[in-house]
Amino acid sequence: MEFVNWTTLTTCAGALAMDVVVTQLTKNIKIVKRIPTQLWSYIVAVAILYAAHFFTGSMTLPDAALILFNGMIVALSANGGFTAVQRAFPNLFKI
Repeated sequence: MEFVNWTTLTTCAGALAMDVVVTQLTKNIKIVKRIPTQLWSYIVAVAILYAAHFFTGSMTLPDAALILFNGMIVALSANGGFTAVQRAFPNLFKI
């Protein structure tokens, strides 16, 4: 069973899932706390997409430009999805 690979991370679903995980695990780090979470999510999404395209050997100049826009789609989806889960299950996120 393989959970994640670089090819999976080049897809919207793969990048979205990893963006949610990485953003939620890192947003409370001291340096990252100063950055708004939605902006941090975008930075993470772009980093994931660039790395995935680089390591799969599929990076082209047009892809490099589109990753900036695809990162917006991934980050907005990640933020909206997490917010929806928080609203649906508010007790799940109380500490």
